[in-house]
Amino acid sequence: MAVTLRPFDAAVDTADVARIWHETRWIDADNDGQRRALEAFLRGGAAEVGVLDGAAECLVHRTPGTIDYDRTTLSASVISAVTTSHVGRRRRLASTLTTRSLAQAAADGAAVALLGMFEQGFYDRFGFATGAPMLVATFDPASLRVDHVPYRPPVRLGLADGVAMGDAMRRRLPHHGRVTLDAVDLMAAEWGFLEQPFALGYRDGDRITHFVAGSLKEENGPFEVQFCSYETGDQLLELLRLLHELGDQVHSVEMMEPPHLQLHPLIDAPNRQRSRSRRGAHETGTRAATWWQLRILDVPAAVSAQQWIGPPVEFDLVLSDPVEAMLQDATDDVAWTGTAGSYRIRIGAESSGERIAEAGADGRPVLRCSIGSFSRLWFGVQPATSLALTAEVDAPGSLLDQLDASLLLPRPQPGQFF
Repeated sequence: MAVTLRPFDAAVDTADVARIWHETRWIDADNDGQRRALEAFLRGGAAEVGVLDGAAECLVHRTPGTIDYDRTTLSASVISAVTTSHVGRRRRLASTLTTRSLAQAAADGAAVALLGMFEQGFYDRFGFATGAPMLVATFDPASLRVDHVPYRPPVRLGLADGVAMGDAMRRRLPHHGRVTLDAVDLMAAEWGFLEQPFALGYRDGDRITHFVAGSLKEENGPFEVQFCSYETGDQLLELLRLLHELGDQVHSVEMMEPPHLQLHPLIDAPNRQRSRSRRGAHETGTRAATWWQLRILDVPAAVSAQQWIGPPVEFDLVLSDPVEAMLQDATDDVAWTGTAGSYRIRIGAESSGERIAEAGADGRPVLRCSIGSFSRLWFGVQPATSLALTAEVDAPGSLLDQLDASLLLPRPQPGQFF
């Protein structure tokens, strides 16, 4: 059976992609709202399909965007969908198209690639490694201690506000690891995928300044918050006060802990609340969810984002990159060859990285690792000494200590699902 790889063509391939997504139960193909959401999603980036006997049987979609590295914004590409039909499996379609997607993202100037994983391990072959865990809190909104925050009645938001909500997501308050997607129809797509969608927020004229959106499936909840967007700390507190006021009807709220504050101290008697609700429909508590992965595509660009005011740290880096071998079979029209090789790294007020012919030639300490492990190290997912314990990195102990100090970063948090 002949296989063809080509760019996604909405006029030709949309019906086939809807069939694939229905087979994998990502959507109900008979649901008009979900079909429209899929079409909006597909408009939000670039995609390639694997075609068998004239029909698309695999789609890999990527969405351009950015990721915040401390106070610097880096170009990024999110692998936003990898789906294969039941008859298209075991033909290396997903692997080949994912490799091609990474190569094209790098060629387009993306410094970092990210994705939401279905399971840890599959995407390691492309150089991805596990990101930091997200804390997901479930709490009785009536127990939020935000009485000191003035209450303002919110406005009701819906599908017609999708573009404005997407704009608000792109303006939200920066933080280390913040991922921002460029797709104009982002919220139109996400709204159609939500069950019983529900959104409230605040406007300044036609501009949405801050909002919460998600699913409210039953009269008493839980209200599952999928999006929480704000431009200032005061706006975040106002959203929490809004959730508090829903507490006379909604018995529980589930939301990703905001990057800018810890929810637990704002909840009245959280331990008593957890024990009383255990095994109930509105069980409260906080769990860690590790669902995203990242990898660096451009080492010099990523390294230059770090600003360290302490004594400069200099070392040579030897990287391996598993995608290198896959690129030979997947691409013949993109110059990117992966990140494997040796680099001279300097961490300081102006950090830099450049390729070199041989590591350690002039006596500098050498750090050896995979691109996935280096991505975890560089973004602060795990400190160097911890990564050394699990054999993810190999370096002299003195260098590991220096890296722990110079790469002391907040826990990276994307701040939205993808």
